[in-house]
Amino acid sequence: MSALECKEDPREALPPRFAPPARRHYNYTGKLRRRDDGASALKADSAVFLGVCCLIVLENLLVLATIWRTKKFHRPMFYFLGNLALSDLLAGAAYAANILLSGANTYRLTPTQWFLREGSVFVALAASVFSLLAIAVERHLTMLKMKVGDGGRAGRVFPLLSAVWMVAALLGGLPLMGWNCIGRLERCSTVLPLYHKTYILFCTSVFSVILMAIVALYARIYALVRGRSRRLLSRGPPAGAGAAKSCERSMALLRTVVVVLSCFIACWAPLFVLLLLDAGCRAHGCAVLYRAEWFLALAVLNSATNPLIYTLTSDEMRRAFLQMLADRGGRGRSSSRRSLASQKRHSAAARADRDRAVTTTKRHVKRFARATC
Repeated sequence: MSALECKEDPREALPPRFAPPARRHYNYTGKLRRRDDGASALKADSAVFLGVCCLIVLENLLVLATIWRTKKFHRPMFYFLGNLALSDLLAGAAYAANILLSGANTYRLTPTQWFLREGSVFVALAASVFSLLAIAVERHLTMLKMKVGDGGRAGRVFPLLSAVWMVAALLGGLPLMGWNCIGRLERCSTVLPLYHKTYILFCTSVFSVILMAIVALYARIYALVRGRSRRLLSRGPPAGAGAAKSCERSMALLRTVVVVLSCFIACWAPLFVLLLLDAGCRAHGCAVLYRAEWFLALAVLNSATNPLIYTLTSDEMRRAFLQMLADRGGRGRSSSRRSLASQKRHSAAARADRDRAVTTTKRHVKRFARATC
């Protein structure tokens, strides 16, 4: 065996207390050995996940562009949906960065870089949960004021959206501020080896409580809208016709948001359960914790389903999407037609120039012939 083959990675030879922090923590939780064993098997999966992340970014960019370009969507409810799309876009970008910085790159990250990598995913998750809460609160306030349309004032929207991102950034940045397990290996999470178990438990509990509060709010909103609709319909036409149509639009939008919430819970609940299990398990105690990437992939997939939900459940959003795509296609076709027309004009001008040149040449030849005769 050659000397090159016998050469060891100097980091492997370091005693545990002198190894890089990320490597030391992954080694303690058992993820180091498992990552090394399966490093080559994840390449194809990583490529697929990166493709899904690109799809998530493109889909949610389309949602944001549609809301921005459509004047009738410049209302509080759609601003909140746009904020949810922005958090989904961030989730896709953060997960793509997470994939690219995983594997062997993980052990080269400093603790600050590692916290930024994982914290971006937590910020996106927190922004999504808080956006859903903001939508539920806005809908509930609107229903209490007996405004069945989007009667909320835009003035209260932007401070609320700013608060959503500030709280999400604070929650995702807590480990960077010191709530981590560096120097306390026995308190480390197995799924996220530099995070303190109490931080994982705190975040999961906060998100779960918020989601339960959102479900309760929507149950109350549904009851309010149903009761309001019955009272309006009991008046009979034409007195309640306009208000009834407004109620129908409000119910359609409410159904869209409820489907979004249901899909969010279905995709994220397995990861929440896994994180709760992580907080209670000792290192090497629960084998399922070493398959966390599949739970996270399911959770991030939720960000790809939301634009599809908007399109399938809301006639307004579907028409706006199709209109924008048609405008894009029409602009491309009109540009092609203009280019073709310009080419035809240039060709016609070139032919005219050639014809004039031929005519002038013939005239000169005739004059020369007469002069020589």
